[in-house]
Amino acid sequence: MIEPIPNIVLPPAQNPEQEGVWLRDALLDWLNQEFLPEQVNEQIASRAAQIFVRQRMEGESDLISLVMAIVTEMEAFDFSNSFYGQFAVANAVSELLLSSLGIDRCCGQ
Repeated sequence: MIEPIPNIVLPPAQNPEQEGVWLRDALLDWLNQEFLPEQVNEQIASRAAQIFVRQRMEGESDLISLVMAIVTEMEAFDFSNSFYGQFAVANAVSELLLSSLGIDRCCGQ
C-alpha cells in the first residue's frame, strides 16, 4: 500500500519578522534569477512575505496551509507587469522553505 506523504510542519516561529525578511530577500533573489529582474519583483516578494509573516504570527506552521494562504491572498495582486502569477510565487516560497529545512524538494526527503 502506498503511504501518503506526511505534511511538512515548520518549527514554531521564534521571530516571524526575521523569517519574513529572510523570505522576502530569498524570494526576490529567486524572482530576479528566473527571468529578467523587474521592479515589480520587489512588490511581489514584499507582499508574499507580509502574508507569510501574518500567517506565522497567527500560529500557522503547516507548509500546505501557508502556501494556500499565499495563493489565495496573492489573487488580488496585479501581476500584469510580471512574468509571474500567484501560483509561481507560492511554489517558489514552498521551494525556498523546503530548502531552508534541508528537505529535497524533488523527492520529498
